[in-house]
Amino acid sequence: MGPHPAVAAIRLAVRRVLHDVLNHHCAQDRHETPLVLVACSGGADSMALASALAFEAPKLGVRAGGVTIDHGLQEGSALRAAEVALRLRALKLDPVDVVGVEVGRTGGPEAAARDARYAALDAAADRHGASAVLLGHTRDDQAETVLLGLARGSGIRSLSGMAATTGTDGRYRRPFLDVDRQTARTACLIQALPVWDDPHNTDPAYTRSRLRHEGLPALEKCLGKGVVEALARTAQLSRDDADALDGWAAEAEAAVLDEAGTLDVAGLFALPAAVRRRVLRRAVIAAGSPAGSLFARHIEEVDRLITAWRGQGAINLPGRVGVRRQGGRLVIRQG
Repeated sequence: MGPHPAVAAIRLAVRRVLHDVLNHHCAQDRHETPLVLVACSGGADSMALASALAFEAPKLGVRAGGVTIDHGLQEGSALRAAEVALRLRALKLDPVDVVGVEVGRTGGPEAAARDARYAALDAAADRHGASAVLLGHTRDDQAETVLLGLARGSGIRSLSGMAATTGTDGRYRRPFLDVDRQTARTACLIQALPVWDDPHNTDPAYTRSRLRHEGLPALEKCLGKGVVEALARTAQLSRDDADALDGWAAEAEAAVLDEAGTLDVAGLFALPAAVRRRVLRRAVIAAGSPAGSLFARHIEEVDRLITAWRGQGAINLPGRVGVRRQGGRLVIRQG
């Protein structure tokens, strides 16, 4: 008799990713055994991921370890992080790191915690020479991300949600984007894995928490079941479109960009709006504007220097980047 369907589903998802990591590892002509880390908060999603990694990795000749981050935002967080580390070691993961971080204020509490977390995960992966870091984002997380992007009016790239593979050299992998949250929780229950439910996940002070516990249930009540699956499909379709447009924009940029780093206005004007705005976004980010602080309204203002030129002055963007039109060229400079 095989494993419970929920356990089988999470193991299959992880097995597929490990095969991909192994193929990538071998393609780089590395001779040492690859190490894969799991980022684990102690919640159901990441504990299910850790258990699946612990089960599948030895069968494929992969070393498996874990990292848990102490954000220091709640009383007793250090103790909980230590408990999570014990659970990971009980699964025979090695190495297991507990990393404390200081969460800043830039971009709001959720964004600041995310930035601190990824910086710590990057450092841990570098320290141990890990080939990949697995993240426990589920299909439900993907649906929430799509809705948040829609609410911000950030365009098709935002609607594409989270990619299955991100980071430098494909470091971050998300095996569970096709697995629903309940399956992960059921897998923990079946395996008697203790889980910790972060109170921040039910705190209405956080936008994602309100969306999870109020917004999505209201949509399902109005539209019927299947909203999460439909939003996840929307993410994949949007990602395919966004990838194609990004590729077009990269080619177009080469045709309108000169050696001095200025852009030809006439060449930009001839491009479809979706491609032109991508070229502009790439250019201002290259000049020093932080991608996380750059919104659609910023690019629209720059776009008007091309499509609605009335002699307006320079556009000031995040990161002290200025854009002005000068003699048929767009000049983008920092400082």
